[in-house]
Amino acid sequence: MIQPTFALTEKQTEANAILASPARHILLRGGSRSGKTFLICRALLIRALKAKGSTHAVLRQHFNHLKFSVIFDTMPKVARLCYPGLDLHLDKTDWFHELPNGSRIIYGGLDDKERADKILGQEHSSIFLNEASQISYGARNKAVTRLAQTSGLALKEYVDCNPPSVSHWTYRLWYQKVEPNGGEELADPEAYASIQMNPADNLANLPDTYLTQLQSLPEKDRKRFLHGEFLAQVDNALWSLDILDRKRERRWGSESERQALIERMQRIVVAIDPSGCAGVEDQRSDEIGLVVCGVDFAGQGYILEDLSGRYSPEGWARVAISAFESWRADTIIAERNFGGAMVESTIRTASQYAPVKLVTASRGKKVRAEPVAALYEQGKITHVGAFPEIEEQYLNFSTAGYQGGRSPDRADAAVWGLTELIVEQVSLIELYSRLAG
Repeated sequence: MIQPTFALTEKQTEANAILASPARHILLRGGSRSGKTFLICRALLIRALKAKGSTHAVLRQHFNHLKFSVIFDTMPKVARLCYPGLDLHLDKTDWFHELPNGSRIIYGGLDDKERADKILGQEHSSIFLNEASQISYGARNKAVTRLAQTSGLALKEYVDCNPPSVSHWTYRLWYQKVEPNGGEELADPEAYASIQMNPADNLANLPDTYLTQLQSLPEKDRKRFLHGEFLAQVDNALWSLDILDRKRERRWGSESERQALIERMQRIVVAIDPSGCAGVEDQRSDEIGLVVCGVDFAGQGYILEDLSGRYSPEGWARVAISAFESWRADTIIAERNFGGAMVESTIRTASQYAPVKLVTASRGKKVRAEPVAALYEQGKITHVGAFPEIEEQYLNFSTAGYQGGRSPDRADAAVWGLTELIVEQVSLIELYSRLAG
């Protein structure tokens, strides 16, 4: 075996000890250019060289990002610096690096379902989730089930990220040591290990001006990309993580459990917050907020499913109709301001029968969100599972307005749905009471 010659920094040496520890699930989190991805790629090469014919999967949300960051950059750099002379062959048809001993490091983007399914149809000795802030907890769980290869290596999940908010599943697993979907304590907390790595720990490998560039970022970005901290809720936030956790239920584990959940509901709606997104490759536009909400016979509201994403108009209409049918919903709620009649026409093209109610954003996002936030404060809304993207957007609402970087598309859709199911009904009841009085 070719011996590595690359010298690790002090922090990388500390992190490397964690990577080699008995822990099965390892998170490297921290600021930008701190060496997280480099170190995990190095660990994958070591493992691949050690176990002949072993396979190791590297997954990221978007394949194009993975291709230019890891496949063409970090992994070849690791091989060149740590294993000079190593023959690392890249197959650009099936996208894997093959080592001389027959081991493979296989790459895939979760945005390519066919490719991702092919990778997750195999067994692996290692799974690396690159920039996990963009990856859903459900996708992570599916990937972990493929840690099943008998290669003589201990099975390992590696994760790296620039820390998102405290509502993200990475924070809940590695720092709160709880199951993100239900809040139960982990059965094996000792299997989860993590370390914080920041660019200040990697100065020997950075341009002289890099830290200065990061220090000039806005405070929120500086906290994440320079200091590597998970983002807490904003000042005077309308929501808190404690409030979101207060009435959380475990996500259904089977179709029969989902059907039982449907039977508990008095009403279910599919709420849509459209955008100008043209499809999955359109990274400039906001996502389509698409959230399934319900209310039970006692008046308790529920977030049931988040199907938001980057869809073409025809794509989000098909997803909405599918959700309408599978959840046995009674109405599709859609915000009319973006495209007006086009929104209803798009849905009608997908189905002639689903009832559609168009709503108008006559007030600002904060004003619409406040009565829904009050329902959460009163314990009247339950999340069935974890919805990290919605919850992160909730945590960025404050009394001064929305403080997030992009549009709160998912939170907007959830607010529309819960407003239809509960807020407007409470308002009508109060109106009738005053008239009767």
